[in-house]
Amino acid sequence: MEFRRLVTDRILERIKHLPAVALLGPRQVGKTTLARYLQKELPKESIYLDLESPEDNQKLSNAEYYLIQRESKLIIIDEVQRMPELFPVLRSVIDRKRENTRFMLLGSASPELLAKSSETLAGRISYIEISPLVYPEVADSYSFEQVWLRGGFPDMLTAPSDEVSFENRTDFIQTYLERELPLLGLSVSPTLLRNLLRMLAHVHGNVINYSDFAKSLGIDVNTVKRYLDYFEHSFLIRRVQPYFVNSSKRLVKSPKVYIRDSGLLHAVAGIERQEDLEGYVLKGNSWEGFVIQQVIAQLKPGVYPYFYRTQDGTELDLVLVKGILPVLGIEIKYSNAPKLTKGTTLASQDLGDIPVLVVTPSVAEDYEANAIAKVTSLERLFGHLRQYRII
Repeated sequence: MEFRRLVTDRILERIKHLPAVALLGPRQVGKTTLARYLQKELPKESIYLDLESPEDNQKLSNAEYYLIQRESKLIIIDEVQRMPELFPVLRSVIDRKRENTRFMLLGSASPELLAKSSETLAGRISYIEISPLVYPEVADSYSFEQVWLRGGFPDMLTAPSDEVSFENRTDFIQTYLERELPLLGLSVSPTLLRNLLRMLAHVHGNVINYSDFAKSLGIDVNTVKRYLDYFEHSFLIRRVQPYFVNSSKRLVKSPKVYIRDSGLLHAVAGIERQEDLEGYVLKGNSWEGFVIQQVIAQLKPGVYPYFYRTQDGTELDLVLVKGILPVLGIEIKYSNAPKLTKGTTLASQDLGDIPVLVVTPSVAEDYEANAIAKVTSLERLFGHLRQYRII
C-alpha cells in the first residue's frame, strides 16, 4: 500500500530550484518508495543507484567521471551515508555545470553524520527529513489508535496483524543496534545500547538526567551524551529543548527526551496490542510523544518546537516558535475531559499571552476551556495548525 506523503510538493519545489536535494530519515521509513514516485513526477530522465548494491557501488569507483558523463540526467543515490567521500565530488561536479535538478540523495543519517556534507554542499542542497507516516497521510485507511500503537513505519503500520507488526518492530530495533549504528561509526556493545534504549523508554516524555543514565550504565556522562547524539542523528530519539524567555523565574534547562516513533517505543516496552497499551503505566507519556511527533513531523521550515517549564511547575508540553516569537502552545492530555491547571495560563502569559490548544484523543467538539485555551481532538488539531500557518 502506498500513501501520498505530505512532504512531496516541498521536495518537488526544492529540487526544481536547486542542484541537489537530500531526503534523510531512518531505514524503512519510505525514502526509496518516495524517490521512485518522484522519478515519475520529474520531467528529467533519471538513474537510480543503491550504494548497498556492489554493482552500483562499483559504478562510482571513479565517481567524478561517471557523474560528468551523465550530467544531463537526475542521479538518485540511495544509502549515501555509505560513501561520505562522495560529497566533495558532488560539489565539484555541481560547480562544473551549475544546473538544477541534478542529484537526489537518500540517507539514513542527519547532515551532522554525513561527514561534512553540510559544508561541502552549502548553497547547493536542501536537506528534507522524511519522518514515519503521520496520521493525516493514512487517515483514510487507519484509525489514530492503530497509528499510535504500531507507529508510522510503513511495513510496521500495514502489517496484517498486531503480532506481525510487533515482530517487525522488534527486528528493526535489533538490526538498528547491531548493524546500523556501527555503520554510522558507533561501535558499542549492542547489549549496552539496548539497556540504554530501555532506560529511554522509562523516561520517555521526561526531562533527561544524564548523570542517572551514566551511573546505571557504568559509563561517564559525556559517553552517555555521545551515544544519545548517535541515537538522535540517526532519527531514533528526539530531544526537545526548553524555551527560555527574559524571566526572573527559574527555568528547567535540560531537554525532554522521546523515542520518536510510538511503535518503536511500544516494541521496547513490550506493548503488542491495544489491550496492552490501555494497561501501560506510561500510557500518558506515550500519548504525549505520539502527538508531539505528529506535530513536529509536519512543521513548516522556520517553525521550531520547544517545551516550557519553570521550577515551580508552570509548563507547556510544546511551544511552537516562528523566528524568535512563540506563536502557539500545545498541552497534551490523555483524557476527553481534561483538567487544566493554573500553570497552563501562567505559561501562556510568560510567553506573551500565546493561545493554547489542549489536545485530547477524541473529544466530541471543540470548546473554550478558558480565555486562552481551546480543547480539541487529534483529528481536528491539524486544521487548527494549518490556520496558524504552522504546518
